Amino acid sequence: MVSDILLGFDFGTKSIGVAVGQKLTCTARALTTLKAKNGKPHWHQIAKLLKDWQPNYTVVGLPLNMDGTEQPLSKQVYTFANDLFTRFGITVKLQDERLSTIEARALLFKKGGYRALRKSKIDSQSAVIILQDWFEMNKFYINTSLIF
Repeated sequence: MVSDILLGFDFGTKSIGVAVGQKLTCTARALTTLKAKNGKPHWHQIAKLLKDWQPNYTVVGLPLNMDGTEQPLSKQVYTFANDLFTRFGITVKLQDERLSTIEARALLFKKGGYRALRKSKIDSQSAVIILQDWFEMNKFYINTSLIF
């Protein structure tokens, strides 16, 4: 049976936000934020998330400039996505993540003011936005099961 669960990642060099999503409802929620060192995650933590949630595949945010060109961080995201695939054999989809952090901050501020703006919350909320944007961009395919 194909899993209806997806994991979304907001990659950063110091932390990686993680969200879990459900393709049936096209919804996502914040899961956690993982620490990273110089862009290197603790792979055992990712392995545990993959084992616990057993997603069909993952969605990783790709940082782009407003004109659609790649940022310096984009290369590290490609490496992270490739490592996810080679280490765990899981399919990785990339999703444009422009403005996801700004949107995450605005949502968190609206819910809880300045106290809600902790870095870990912003990263995991950004992962939610990345995953929900992916659902929105692929709604036709999800509804017709063409990509699963």
